[in-house]
Amino acid sequence: MSYIKTALLLAAMTGLFVAIGGILGGQTGMLIAFAVALAMNIFSYWNSDKMVLAMHNAVEVDRTAAPELYSIVEQLAMNANLPMPKVYVIHTEQPNAFATGRNPDNAAVAATTGLLDILTKEEVAGVMAHEFAHIKNRDILIMTITATIAGAISMLANFGMFFGGRRDQGPGMIATLAMVILAPMAAMVVQMAVSRTREYEADKVGAEICQRPLWLSSALYKIADAAGRTPFPAAERNPAAAHMFIINPLSGERMDNLFSTHPNTENRILALENLAEDWGQLDAPDQNNKFMETAGDPGPWETPKKDKSRFGGPWG
Repeated sequence: MSYIKTALLLAAMTGLFVAIGGILGGQTGMLIAFAVALAMNIFSYWNSDKMVLAMHNAVEVDRTAAPELYSIVEQLAMNANLPMPKVYVIHTEQPNAFATGRNPDNAAVAATTGLLDILTKEEVAGVMAHEFAHIKNRDILIMTITATIAGAISMLANFGMFFGGRRDQGPGMIATLAMVILAPMAAMVVQMAVSRTREYEADKVGAEICQRPLWLSSALYKIADAAGRTPFPAAERNPAAAHMFIINPLSGERMDNLFSTHPNTENRILALENLAEDWGQLDAPDQNNKFMETAGDPGPWETPKKDKSRFGGPWG
């Protein structure tokens, strides 16, 4: 089903791209746009994950560079019965995370240093479990390709103002102006269609993977509160990838409406709390769990007590 959705998305994006080409250059513009879209689709399938990681200056880490984070991801991979993904860290103060890749065998998870700084080990596990849910549900391919193609469409639309419309073959400057406004909106609608419902499902599946819905609900509360107050320059430069993150990195918008790329965080937290209640965990303490070894600490990245002269992190 994921591959069918991806094929439909590619077809829709290609059609929009060709339509923009027609507005800008008539029949010749349509042919050129089709050729570019075809090449872009092929390139996106194989390289869109690398592009998204590069957009946000993500740095790959291993067990030595980020032992705590790597250990959490490794345990969750076993819980989810999935291959171990590559692990990346993004150096930014905003707490956030995303998953990318074309399939579970070629997947990657990324967390910001801001997220690792403010969350406990259990909350980080909840967030990473959510990202594993995207991998398990095979959301990552459609999310990543959407980010790449939507970004290309938005960029082409912005250039439309300068190219102008061909008055003898097209609707002229008025149509070009309409295209500049509507094309990014069309790309955004596609992003919303693939992001909002999948976030609720990823929360549920993620809770099943880590077996603790409240870990993620607690993390979402902290992330949403901090993300709205903390700028993320790389995300602002690449808004077409905003739907990939667990929380909208562009603003603290809380309205669950048509123009939100993410569901209302309070609704997500409530759904997770209801799930915890159904599982009898709402007031039950965590016991005998591998992620609880450092329960009570301010976070898994705390500087060892024997060396408080500096603040270290799992990324070095």
